[in-house]
Amino acid sequence: MPRSTRPTVVLVHGAFADASSYARVIPELIAAGLEVVAPAVPNRGLVDDAAYIASVIRAIDGPVILVGHSYGGAVITLAGAEDNVRALVYLAGYALEEGESLGELQGRFPDSGLAEALVFTPFPVADSAGTAAATGTAAATGTDVSVAVDRFPALFAADVDPGLAAVLAVSQRPLAARAFTEAAPVAAWRSKPSWGLVATDDRTINPDVERFGYRRAGMTTVEVDSSHLVMLARPEAVAELIQEAVRSTAR
Repeated sequence: MPRSTRPTVVLVHGAFADASSYARVIPELIAAGLEVVAPAVPNRGLVDDAAYIASVIRAIDGPVILVGHSYGGAVITLAGAEDNVRALVYLAGYALEEGESLGELQGRFPDSGLAEALVFTPFPVADSAGTAAATGTAAATGTDVSVAVDRFPALFAADVDPGLAAVLAVSQRPLAARAFTEAAPVAAWRSKPSWGLVATDDRTINPDVERFGYRRAGMTTVEVDSSHLVMLARPEAVAELIQEAVRSTAR
């Protein structure tokens, strides 16, 4: 198959994680003959993060199957509007409607327990000249959100190897707080075929948040008995769903 017609799977990680959260899925996809890209999401804000992922997508020669986990689902809801995106796959993710924020979607349902485990930390923001606040020349600060280290394994990775969960807890990639309040300017699922995976033992996102977003979008949906980090807990199920999207859009 010519390179320009062979799909590339772009794996977008969520908040409090990085691309290594796909470490057990990537070998499955490569073994299936798929090209894979797993970029680092800046986690600085929904619109900015989506713009970055969109730039990654535009640099790919050929069709893209765009996959997003958790907050990454919100990111692909925007970035998936790129012309070469053929399908969207949500993994325990937020499928936002146009004009909706993460906080608004989450607020429709009882909290999962994540909110009480969040830690808020100020960070320096560069001024308009690009000078870091850490130099003492810029007063602006932002707020990073992470999960209390001692709460992370139970909330995120209850069915992941405890040693690995402990490593993930201390190597989190925080999310800027403004990402929770930014409204989605577009909902790519309105024009792209979409698949959704519900992690039924998710203690980070209420599974009903996932179900609601997927149902509203008319997605093909599967439910998997897994913690929030379904890619590490159930990599075969995740890889199969992605390959189903690849097969369906190739027909």
